[in-house]
Amino acid sequence: MTSTKPTVKAELAPSGSAPSVALHAGTSDPRTLIMRNLQQSGIYIAFVALVLLFAFLTDGVLLSPDNITNIVLQYSHILVLAIGMVILIVAGHIDLSVGSVVALTGAVSAVIVIQQDYPWWLGVLAAIAVGVATGAWHGFWVAYVGMPAFIVTLAGMLLFRGLTLQVLDNISLSPFPSQYNDIAIGFLNGLLGGQGYDAFTLLIAGIAVIGYAVSVFRTRLARIRYQQSVESFPLFVVRVLLVAAVVMYFAWQLAHSRGLPIVLIILAVLVIAYGLMTQNTVFGRQVYAIGGNLSAATLSGVKVRKVNFWIFVNMGLLAGIAGVIYSARTSGAQPGAGNMFELDAIAAAFIGGAAVAGGVGKVTGAIVGGLFMAVMSNGMQLEGIDQSTQSVVKGLVLLLAVAFDIYNKRRAGATR
Repeated sequence: MTSTKPTVKAELAPSGSAPSVALHAGTSDPRTLIMRNLQQSGIYIAFVALVLLFAFLTDGVLLSPDNITNIVLQYSHILVLAIGMVILIVAGHIDLSVGSVVALTGAVSAVIVIQQDYPWWLGVLAAIAVGVATGAWHGFWVAYVGMPAFIVTLAGMLLFRGLTLQVLDNISLSPFPSQYNDIAIGFLNGLLGGQGYDAFTLLIAGIAVIGYAVSVFRTRLARIRYQQSVESFPLFVVRVLLVAAVVMYFAWQLAHSRGLPIVLIILAVLVIAYGLMTQNTVFGRQVYAIGGNLSAATLSGVKVRKVNFWIFVNMGLLAGIAGVIYSARTSGAQPGAGNMFELDAIAAAFIGGAAVAGGVGKVTGAIVGGLFMAVMSNGMQLEGIDQSTQSVVKGLVLLLAVAFDIYNKRRAGATR
């Protein structure tokens, strides 16, 4: 009697993870598949549980149309920062300066638009350009000089905070014109009508759900083609339907409030663009390769310095966009703006599944991690919990997220 062994192939996972050894989809143990799916979907399950918990504690206020809209408006800048941060963490780096860059870019925009009375769009372009410049500054020292990103961006945090104080001359500037403010607090509504709701919001949400379903189905087919483990088709369908239900409920609530926030459209475009970039481009695969195994990436011909430089430039770009969004929401620029934003962005990335050692993490995971922090903060505020206790809870949640990642790695190593 002859025995057959599972086929083992080393492939780069199309879902955006470090190169790994995967079993053929047809030979994986069901228990292993369930555990792997639970690990990958843990943040989504935890997020739904958190929403249900605070919805119960607040008697449904958390899920009211106006409160959901407020969550989107109040935390969108953190979600933008989380996109750039997770890419850096995947590559094995970190950026401690993004809060200061948000403050600096908002200050530059305020001086141009408010103080010097230039058009609002010129302030937007200037803020983004300053963000890109700060990213290039960090990228140069990290990629070409070889300094650790922790030290470079720590210095950048102090440097750009000081420049913010100089640009603003230690005073706050406000208000921005309404066109500028609309970037963060404007809405698209009434375009398609609707009886007591905004039909345009529901249409956009429906298109997004269809796009998501097509994308994950293609990813599933790619994993099967690469002989990687996938969940059963009924489980896959259930997952897609659950996501669709959550998105449409979210859109229904927005449609019954003020319509579709402009900043949500900006965020959606960024999530889609960076999701495609990280998972379906050579540059994205190189980022994961660098974080997963730097030596192997170098020997494979990856231009490590160039990739590292551009991911910091990208972080600066997103910090500039976040600076515009935040200054538009507050309708001004303050010397202390952006304080602790970097920690919120880092927490979002790690809670969303990014690995401490690099090589693992997804844009969608970082967004869910950011939403997890946003719902938790909003829920605690609705419950009247003081700021000090909120900080304690956030710190514990971040600690547990990292501990869970380390536990998974040790468990995976023990089973090999």
